[in-house]
Amino acid sequence: MEYSPVCPSLYAFWSSPAKKKIVLLSIMFFIWVYMLYSCVGYCSTMPSLVADSYRGKETGSAAAVGKRTESSRADLMSRLLAKPQAWVDIEADYDEPSIRTAASRDLLDNEMEMDRDWDEVRGEQQRAPEPSAMSSFSNGSGSKKLPQAIIIGVKKGGTRALLEFLRVHPDIRAVGAEPHFFDRNYDNGLEWYRELMPKTLEGQITMEKTPSYFVTREAPARIAAMSRDTKLIVVVRDPVTRAISDYTQTLSKKPDIPSFESLTFKNRTTGLIDTSWSAIQIGIYAKHLDNWLQYFPMEQILFVSGERLISDPAGELGRVQDFLGLKRIITDKHFYFNQTKGFPCLKKAEGSSKPHCLGKTKGRTHPNIDPEVVQRLRDFYRPFNMKFYQMTGHNFGWD
Repeated sequence: MEYSPVCPSLYAFWSSPAKKKIVLLSIMFFIWVYMLYSCVGYCSTMPSLVADSYRGKETGSAAAVGKRTESSRADLMSRLLAKPQAWVDIEADYDEPSIRTAASRDLLDNEMEMDRDWDEVRGEQQRAPEPSAMSSFSNGSGSKKLPQAIIIGVKKGGTRALLEFLRVHPDIRAVGAEPHFFDRNYDNGLEWYRELMPKTLEGQITMEKTPSYFVTREAPARIAAMSRDTKLIVVVRDPVTRAISDYTQTLSKKPDIPSFESLTFKNRTTGLIDTSWSAIQIGIYAKHLDNWLQYFPMEQILFVSGERLISDPAGELGRVQDFLGLKRIITDKHFYFNQTKGFPCLKKAEGSSKPHCLGKTKGRTHPNIDPEVVQRLRDFYRPFNMKFYQMTGHNFGWD
């Protein structure tokens, strides 16, 4: 058999059966690597493009598509990893509405400022791509569920501190911002609400907190319509101290508001308390609880002491963990008392190896209130407090 005199060495190499097999295997290997690389790239980009097309989004140029895909992946990764939000003030539950005039002093009905513009959030979520098979594999399984437990109140009671403490527990996943679904965004529907929640695994509890639910008349029926098994948590605090703290927060943002005394009384001479002012109205706990007991049994509602949340955080967290049916993982070892701030801090916050304390605005100095005004408020709240103690079977020691 003749062969080319120009390439004798190549012919000799190819004529060897063993070497021929090596060459063929090498070619097949490189083809397989190329196909795998192409498939990974296709799988990681196509779901985003399909989702964008389905939602009616204009794809624009190829560069714009690539930029949007990378942005969506980063957003999806951050949500699935569920990093904790920055620690915020225990008093920063949500903003106080504009001070009411004599013609308009309603309770939290129309003028409450939003903690976060959920319309923008919804827009971001609609632009986010559905997770691809590749991203689901790398980020773990899980699904978004409606909350099984909700912190429903009260404003200025310590709800933010409680939520952040609870997020240390590995079996609790909570949305950081207040959704305000059952009072402001109910028309958006349950699927909109579900999309706000973090992903959870089997056995984990989904939670949220919106303190204004407790004083919203429609909230109990709406939550019951979602699930009558929902567990409710209410952080309560001495209503007089709570009202002053409420006013102090508003004063820090609006220094020109009327004095606490002028807002407290309809008529200072007669001593008639103005219960239309939300700072006063919120503290009539028994009245609001009556509304909730029409839809939920008392054993489904846990009342946490805002005072003991400061003096004995581990004790109160133990009660909450028992109520949620979870193992007591959050204990004394998670807290230390910050002598400078005068409040408990986490030794190790969720997702961090460093101590985490309350925000710098925690512990605002309250304005000097006339002692006679304070005493008049205590006299006003006393019968409501007594009824609240009877309803809950617990004396919170505010009198």
